[in-house]
Amino acid sequence: MSKTTVNDVSTEPEAEHTEGAPRTVGGSRAFALLLVITGAAGLLAAWVITLDKFKILEGKVSGKTFTPSCSLNPIVSCGSVMESKQAAVFGFPNPMLGLVAYGIVICVGMSLLARAHFPRWYWRTFNFGTLFGVAFVTWLQFQSLYRINALCLWCSLAWVATITMFWYVTSFNVRHGFLRAPRPVKNFLAEFTWVLPVTHCGVIAMLILTRWGSSLWA
Repeated sequence: MSKTTVNDVSTEPEAEHTEGAPRTVGGSRAFALLLVITGAAGLLAAWVITLDKFKILEGKVSGKTFTPSCSLNPIVSCGSVMESKQAAVFGFPNPMLGLVAYGIVICVGMSLLARAHFPRWYWRTFNFGTLFGVAFVTWLQFQSLYRINALCLWCSLAWVATITMFWYVTSFNVRHGFLRAPRPVKNFLAEFTWVLPVTHCGVIAMLILTRWGSSLWA
């Protein structure tokens, strides 16, 4: 079985480091592109949601009702999600946080494409940021499924982007020794990193289907 494609995306080390030498590491072109693409997908979702949120607020001021284009039925209803209290958990609309966070991910990816190298602390901080992101979207997924009782398609795109970048950044750090892990785990990530985001997103998809089933398309 060829390992070329998977190793590229899983961030193959560019060079071995010597003991005591400055530890700065760059990423492969495939890894950099993955960060740019997932960051762009999340940024697009955050931008569209932000615009629709403004239109909803403008409609309320003028006495009109604005319905986002992604509100297809009572279940797939972006408007219901945007108007919930969970949509502004930090006191401002959640997508405004995404505009900043996903923009940072794109900047990191573009820097790697320009052959930038970053130290251990930088990669660990970046990994913590993606961990916060995946924890936050997990909370939003629970709220959407079991409290708001509605699904936002643009939010779902942001979920997939965040989950994907988290697992690949974690794989990067484990493979480079920035996060400790047993050798079998490193060997697994060297070839099968893609299994983790696919399984993660698959579980979420199954929860959605279990929660609503055919009602999604009714």
